[in-house]
Amino acid sequence: MTSFVSRAGIKLEHALEAFELDVTGLLCADFGCNVGGFTDCLLRRGAARVHAIDTGYGTLDYRLRTDDRVVVRERTNALHADPPGGGVDLVVIDLAWTPQRHAIPAALRWLREHGHLVSLVKPHYELTPEEKRVRLRAGRLDERDALEVLARTLDAMPDFGARPLAVTRSPITGAKSGRRGRGNVEFLMLADRADADAQPARPAGA
Repeated sequence: MTSFVSRAGIKLEHALEAFELDVTGLLCADFGCNVGGFTDCLLRRGAARVHAIDTGYGTLDYRLRTDDRVVVRERTNALHADPPGGGVDLVVIDLAWTPQRHAIPAALRWLREHGHLVSLVKPHYELTPEEKRVRLRAGRLDERDALEVLARTLDAMPDFGARPLAVTRSPITGAKSGRRGRGNVEFLMLADRADADAQPARPAGA
């Protein structure tokens, strides 16, 4: 297994392989880059440039922040950031505490006409306040509820302007919220614009 600067790289690597998505030569944006796991994965797979965006400061790994292929945009909220002229080919998303209904429209503003999104869908972030009170147990959503919320989130994608093409389960769970138990189940979704011309692919089994 490739050693990335953070475990997030493992998640994106799995998604790129599952979706058979070649990023060679692409202009990319990493929403919520943090240490840079997604950015690292994109560069190792041949991306031409990555705009690494995060609200934090000084978190991005030094090797990545000094790489000529990385445009570092710290202290920047990806939900309100202006895209570069001409946009990008691919946006990857791993935004903490941010539901897809906010992340997806922001990412679509960055996409070129035939661009794609790969978003880490965290069902526990998609819950309503009431659902959080009822369904979350020690900060964790159980398997059945996670799959139900995932399906609901995918069904809502056209409302956000996107069309889901495929989904795969992350090979590792999210970080644990406490000392005991396991982290939350997460999924990665491939999507494009809801009005894209091509016929959608059949979503892979979660």
